[in-house]
Amino acid sequence: MWDYSEKVMEHYRNPKNVGEIENPSVVGEAGSLVCGDMLKLYLKINDNNVIEDAKFQTFGCGSAVASSSILTEMIIGKTIDEVKKITNKDIVDELGGLPPQKMHCSVMGQEALEDALKKLAPDGNDANAQNNTHDKIICKCFNVSENLLRKEIRENNLKTIDDVTNYVKAGGACGHCKNAIEGILNEELASKKELEEEISKLNPTQKILKINNVIETSIVPLLQKDGGDIEFIDYDNENNIVTVKLKGRCSACKNALLTLKNLVETTLKEHVDKNIQVKQG
Repeated sequence: MWDYSEKVMEHYRNPKNVGEIENPSVVGEAGSLVCGDMLKLYLKINDNNVIEDAKFQTFGCGSAVASSSILTEMIIGKTIDEVKKITNKDIVDELGGLPPQKMHCSVMGQEALEDALKKLAPDGNDANAQNNTHDKIICKCFNVSENLLRKEIRENNLKTIDDVTNYVKAGGACGHCKNAIEGILNEELASKKELEEEISKLNPTQKILKINNVIETSIVPLLQKDGGDIEFIDYDNENNIVTVKLKGRCSACKNALLTLKNLVETTLKEHVDKNIQVKQG
């Protein structure tokens, strides 16, 4: 018997926003009936890029239903820029947690949302969508690509094949892909270890330069694309805390904390130091 939170049980027994929207602005999809779990996410978006309504149709277990239900509540009333920052971790947090074996349900919700947002790109010219055209499929049983696999390994700090199966189901059927998964895991873990060793050798001045470089090259372009910006203020080496100032549209955004944690801090953790913290100056 899975150990579910009260929030999961609530959204499983009484799911919100079930069904489909007539003439939706866009429909995002993830999973497939062949894989055993499938989600269709319908969005209605107004002229101000605010999601006015969201509904879902899910074929899957109670965790899939609960993840889809909570996701619709999380995105209704938010702008496209705001929902772009939502991750599977946010879905899990809103649900009060999920059993390790059910984490893939939250990933499916994030994938459906990302699929919908890609389809909103003008003329379909979305760089990620184009890259996915040539993305190698690692697990054919569950149609899991190499790009998705590497993304989840990095973002969720996956370390074993069982971890991968829990999050994206890859390796959970015939098992023929396990050697490939192990190879990718080893590559990602080796790359992470190499980065950690490199960072550990930096003095405070060098670390500040690296932090500033990551902010300027990896974070600023993303924020400026949506009318926002960010400025590096200070680095407390003793407590490993980076202080930044959000600017432009980001400075007045009600989800500024989400931006700091899910974009700025996550990016710095990945490229600079896994224990780094970010705060608003």
